[in-house]
Amino acid sequence: MSQAIAKLLSPRSVAVIGASADLKKTTGRPVAYLQKHGFAGRILPVNPRVERIGDLPCYPDVASLPEVPDVAVVLLGAERAHQAVRELSALGCAAAIVLASGYTETGEDGAHRQRQLIEAAGSMRLLGPNTIGLVNLTDRIVLSPSGALEMDEFPAGGIGVVSQSGGILGSLLSRAAARGIGLSKLISTSNEVDLELADFIDHLADDPATKVIALYVETVRHPARFRAACLKAARAGKPVVAFKIGRSEAGAKAAVSHTGAMAGADRMYDALFRQVGVIRAHSFADLLDVPAALATGRRLRGRRIAILTSTGGAGTLVSDDLGVAGFDTPAPDEATADALRALQTGSEAVLDRNPIDVTLAGLRPDLLRGAINALLASPSYDALVIIVGSSSLAMPELLAGAIQDCLPHSDKPVLAYVSPHAPEIGALLTQRGVLAFAAAESCTAALAGMLRVNGFQGAPSELVVGKHTLQELDLPVGCLDEAQAKAVFRRFGVPCAAERVVHTAEEAEAAARELGGRVVLKILSSRITHKSDVGGVAVGLTTQTIGARLGAMVADVQARAGVRPDRFLVQQMVAGGTELILGLHKDALGTAVMLGMGGVAAELFQDTTLRLLPDDGTQLGVLSRSEALDMARELKTWPLLDGFRGRPKADVDALADAIVAFSAMAAQLGDRVIEAEINPVFVLPQGQGVCAADGVLVLA
Repeated sequence: MSQAIAKLLSPRSVAVIGASADLKKTTGRPVAYLQKHGFAGRILPVNPRVERIGDLPCYPDVASLPEVPDVAVVLLGAERAHQAVRELSALGCAAAIVLASGYTETGEDGAHRQRQLIEAAGSMRLLGPNTIGLVNLTDRIVLSPSGALEMDEFPAGGIGVVSQSGGILGSLLSRAAARGIGLSKLISTSNEVDLELADFIDHLADDPATKVIALYVETVRHPARFRAACLKAARAGKPVVAFKIGRSEAGAKAAVSHTGAMAGADRMYDALFRQVGVIRAHSFADLLDVPAALATGRRLRGRRIAILTSTGGAGTLVSDDLGVAGFDTPAPDEATADALRALQTGSEAVLDRNPIDVTLAGLRPDLLRGAINALLASPSYDALVIIVGSSSLAMPELLAGAIQDCLPHSDKPVLAYVSPHAPEIGALLTQRGVLAFAAAESCTAALAGMLRVNGFQGAPSELVVGKHTLQELDLPVGCLDEAQAKAVFRRFGVPCAAERVVHTAEEAEAAARELGGRVVLKILSSRITHKSDVGGVAVGLTTQTIGARLGAMVADVQARAGVRPDRFLVQQMVAGGTELILGLHKDALGTAVMLGMGGVAAELFQDTTLRLLPDDGTQLGVLSRSEALDMARELKTWPLLDGFRGRPKADVDALADAIVAFSAMAAQLGDRVIEAEINPVFVLPQGQGVCAADGVLVLA
């Protein structure tokens, strides 16, 4: 655990640089909030124009401070903040929070000011700039001017929040307080000139008060550090939930303009999160709902959900949404149904289906208590969702008490859906240990998050390839033609179709005769990537037909592309397999291997999955075989590989070997690879292997 970050979050003394005597102003709030929320340490305001702020002595400058503060909150504008930072660093202050905006997010002038700030900090750690600060609810320490802190009380709990947006921090704090959801620490990192997401994930993984870590992410600046921190949190049993902004082009541009940093493609974030066990929040509401569910510590072991309701419509709403997400809502088994019937007589009870409609549950706590215990004890269910209907509004305490009484008897998740608009009942239930939601979709998201945590197996074993091996490779530079590209693929263990390079019709006929059977004729050019678009591919040719077809191909390509081809590839024709695409995708997040449906329809169907190569900041790693197999199984077209409708099962083991070999090439070549793609790679029937039938490779 970093001592500087520990001091930042739990300081014994705080200097407030530029503090105002008017405690209602933004610059007056840090002092006001520290006092209001009971900070036990020393508060050291700095302002040359006033002698006192309330009952606190005020100091004219940093040099006049009577002690070295653990932390300083710098309220000065961007033009002057670096001066105070330099003085604080010279004094030996552990960390400073710079709130001012006007840095990288504003353009080149701001970037210059940001460089000034970094240089001025020296060895002192910085939070910000352009930040709203932080709040340590565990210890009631407020280092922020956010207006959200005007509230008198905030429930402390087990969710640590790290946000790259200050405004979002205040939003989450106020929403959590209104719902009775307890938070531990809230940190706004914003421009991240020094301290960033990864630093605080790493710290919160060691924080005994934090059970779950919630992230609002605009960009990940250092993927290797982020990866390591998230895996540390996973090993510590602390789930990480992230809401990533920038899913659309407009959102990505807004995120970049806010933080001044490049963002990677959204699909790459999906891959990164999946590989390090981060649960992606698909809506902003999920960023609070999912961590709150995980913070209960209850375990979801399967997809079978019981729904207990006293109002049919709301039960159907929840059941339908769960079904869309792949959860099951089976009818009660015979023993469970018998136990439920024993609780209630009368024809109005519907106990042979799910949702289980116990009509008087909202008015009879004994009935509700018995039904909950029966469902939690049932081997047929992994979790319980209780519908709170309008009948419960009159006696919410009785309802909450009845549910609370049942919780110690099981560790299965118990959630509540409050059907009427009754936020006070939702907050009451949450405070009693039963997480309550105002939307059926929130129940689904929470359960999906709990299932995702249980399904994460940790990072697979990784074979790391050192960059020193680059010198051993004598490879061309630039856009390679197909024959050159496949020669490189073969070198790394990717099987490729047999082929011959030819120049004339006579050579083509000889090559076709040598390869036997039917062959494919292609132009060989590093300038034309999509050969079929310009008439540069012909299939099913024989020794008798290939010569004439070559002559015709020359004319076609020249007419369509303005290029007269003089080199050709005669290739063994591959048939009977499933066409996939195997390629690389590179951006700010790193290098990923892509697998998807291949052939001419690859771009149309967009059935792809990604895996980022392991990267510790200095070396790239190779995908494990288990990761390669998982990639194949994630495709929507996986059934085509797995014997769909009587098709022969494909050689998936050979496909996995090819993916691993392709990733080894990417790892070993590193930055030299600009683009790499095999489309199609034929996955042949089981036992027959795979065969790359085309290839693109661009090397630096």
